Amino acid sequence: MTSIPVADDLPVYLSPLPAQIETFVFQYSWVVIMINIAGSIFGLWYYRFQLLNTPLAMWPVVPDSPFATMLMVGSLLSWRLGRNRNWIHALAFIGNLKYGFWVVAVQIFINDALVSQNPYYWFLLISHFGMGLQAFVIYRYAEFSVPAVGIATSWFGFNDLVDYFTPIIGDYHHTYFGPRLASTGDHTIPAHDVAATAAVCLTLLAMFLAFAIRARRLSPAVAGNGG
Repeated sequence: MTSIPVADDLPVYLSPLPAQIETFVFQYSWVVIMINIAGSIFGLWYYRFQLLNTPLAMWPVVPDSPFATMLMVGSLLSWRLGRNRNWIHALAFIGNLKYGFWVVAVQIFINDALVSQNPYYWFLLISHFGMGLQAFVIYRYAEFSVPAVGIATSWFGFNDLVDYFTPIIGDYHHTYFGPRLASTGDHTIPAHDVAATAAVCLTLLAMFLAFAIRARRLSPAVAGNGG
């Protein structure tokens, strides 16, 4: 069995989860993997109609959350099998943090989930909040190298571009998320500005956190303490 990686002595903004919860995730990593697979299947089912109305070449940029959770599966499997792939870890970290918390922002600021009493909105809010948090266990085994974070940032930056600003083939590719984001053609409503701002800011935030973790690990003071 792959040994559980040791926690680094990182500040709370880089490692917000208690070490016990991080260790719990690693102890039950197969359960976490199955939950992410189930979530990916549900997500692909949710996107089925949008995919049918999207050119095949652009399918990779449509199912954002299912793609991110499958990256989490790949990252955990890569760690468990002892075949760490830094680019998978970086993609999983940025993707889960970004789209997990993006859905939380959309549910709160666009779909009014906190006051709507809509159980489906609450399900999306809670499940994606967990999705965003799970990204913070990846740092234990990942090396956020510059090329790996560069690949991940480039991919998700490209995704933001075609989702909200410059569609390459067909229409914009952001999700049909809630009644106020139902139309991909009308980008004059405030909901699109909120969604686009949240997406871009979270891409940049995730990139910053990945590089901050790397810088912290390369710091002589931290290295000297074994962290």
